[in-house]
Amino acid sequence: MSKTVAIPRTKTETKVERPRLHKVILFNDDYTPRDFVVQVLKAVFRLNETQALNVMMTAHRKGVCVVAVFAQDIAETKATRATEAGAAKGYPLRFGTEPEE
Repeated sequence: MSKTVAIPRTKTETKVERPRLHKVILFNDDYTPRDFVVQVLKAVFRLNETQALNVMMTAHRKGVCVVAVFAQDIAETKATRATEAGAAKGYPLRFGTEPEE
């Protein structure tokens, strides 16, 4: 009589790690008109009027404000596009990115 030994099979799953998200940050300056900042927020980040006003006022009061959170490449692209929109009009409008905690 022969014995059959069952060998347990282990299934290895590769877990794909989600890419780290990055915050897009608006830095306040004393020269860029508020209306222009709101226009840029609406155009680049697709915020509505109320959201754009709230972000702009928070940055104005606190010096900085997180606009939105995206995958790194999207965050960097949007921050660059928004900063360039200000530069095209001669304003020191500045957006940056940093990894989310």
